[in-house]
Amino acid sequence: MYAQESAAAPAPVHWKLVIDAADPHAQADFWAAALHYEAEDNSALVERLLSLGALPGGAAVEYRGRPAFRDLIAVRHPDDPYDPRTGTGLGRRLLFQRVPEAKTVKNRLHLDLHPGDGRRAEEVARLEGLGARVLREVAEPAGAWVVLADPEGNEFCVQ
Repeated sequence: MYAQESAAAPAPVHWKLVIDAADPHAQADFWAAALHYEAEDNSALVERLLSLGALPGGAAVEYRGRPAFRDLIAVRHPDDPYDPRTGTGLGRRLLFQRVPEAKTVKNRLHLDLHPGDGRRAEEVARLEGLGARVLREVAEPAGAWVVLADPEGNEFCVQ
């Protein structure tokens, strides 16, 4: 049983989708281009943590000419707010985190991209140019879409 809600409606829960990756920065580049998002610039935070000794030097890399976290990076919608002190997005985000193991089975969660009426073929071609590969085309009574894989094999669909 749920606890009774107070008179004021609760604030929506802030979230991000975290995706395991062998190369978080390459995945961020792919998905930023695929979604027309921006890679987050956490350089001020990384520099601050390095200067305080709170982040070992091996935990940082250079990304696009700036210091970045070695094992994670996020992309965010360009219109969403972000914290200027940390570069961390406060809206729609995908966070890529380095993991040692490769993807081995079908994802249980995936993105569906909706480029707009009549633009599926054009969008699939654009995504292939970014490094995606087509896995299959689906045509069912409920609709049609193309299943693709990103450069690390994560499936996603284009409606």
